[in-house]
Amino acid sequence: MKFTAEQIAGILEGEVVGDPNAEVSKLSKIEEGENGSLTFLANPKYINYIYSTKATVTIVNDSFVPEQEITTTLIKVEDAYAAFSKLLHFYNQVKLNKTGIEPQSFMSEGTKYGENLYLGSFSYVGQNVVLGDNVKIYPNSFIGDNVVIGDNVFIFAGAKIYSETVIGNNCTIHSGVIIGADGFGFAPNENGEYSKVPQIGNVILEDNVDVGANTTIDRATLGSTIIRKGVKLDNQIQIAHNVEIGKNTVIAAQSGVAGSTKIGENCMIGGQVGIAGHLIIGNNVRLQAQSGVARNIKDDEVLQGTPSLGYTDFNKSYVHFKNLPKIVAEVEELKKQIINPKNGNNG
Repeated sequence: MKFTAEQIAGILEGEVVGDPNAEVSKLSKIEEGENGSLTFLANPKYINYIYSTKATVTIVNDSFVPEQEITTTLIKVEDAYAAFSKLLHFYNQVKLNKTGIEPQSFMSEGTKYGENLYLGSFSYVGQNVVLGDNVKIYPNSFIGDNVVIGDNVFIFAGAKIYSETVIGNNCTIHSGVIIGADGFGFAPNENGEYSKVPQIGNVILEDNVDVGANTTIDRATLGSTIIRKGVKLDNQIQIAHNVEIGKNTVIAAQSGVAGSTKIGENCMIGGQVGIAGHLIIGNNVRLQAQSGVARNIKDDEVLQGTPSLGYTDFNKSYVHFKNLPKIVAEVEELKKQIINPKNGNNG
């Protein structure tokens, strides 16, 4: 699709300086701009590129005044970075705005769905499913029985949504995600074998939740595994049964949360963090990458390490740890001097 500078300025509430009819059909970095592309300048470190870029249109801050001749058409806005981000969102929405039910897909009788549904080929929709407006289900996806999905939800190729799952509005489920598989529940018997404990709960995703590729969220044993409003989960994360994650918490890739742990609001959890089960993590907690958490954490704590320590304590301890060989050698030398004082330095 092609857009003119004037159309883009209208979307961004900006001012065109140059050719309002200049057309663009793609996006680019300012240093890699080419004819027909749109770019932006927000970081002063890249200001030299505006004089050499071949991009047709460039978004800049209102305060920008060129000191040399430029060939690119400018769109002046209050905040170039925010404006470009808004445009990326708009571009993505247009690109993903598919509608219709493709051949080789299956939808059970009685499925209820709203306007502008897209159902890709080889997808399956089970019984008693309710789909809101503008739901996009890409090819090879599975939607189990009794699933409820809100408005403006994207479910990308190969995602699997098990039965009884509830997904709110404006959620994005990326490829390979599995929501609602059985939690890891087994009980030992007298023979030392493990019998499966039925997992009969479900998973609830509230509004504005993003789930990254190949992340898994297990259904509850009883009740619900709950991902609250605004949570963002990266790729390859494991969320176990009966976990609850508070609103606007973000978790980076390859982290795992064991069963029945409750994580508070506005937490930031780094990559490869492991959190044991049946814990309570407070609000505004920061867990640095590769931390191992085996205790409850109060509000506003910042932790690192395994087992996790206060962030400042960890850094102080690490200074001594990396000097440990030298410290040990000094201790051994002191021991020798105590045992054989005549070998010491008597001054």
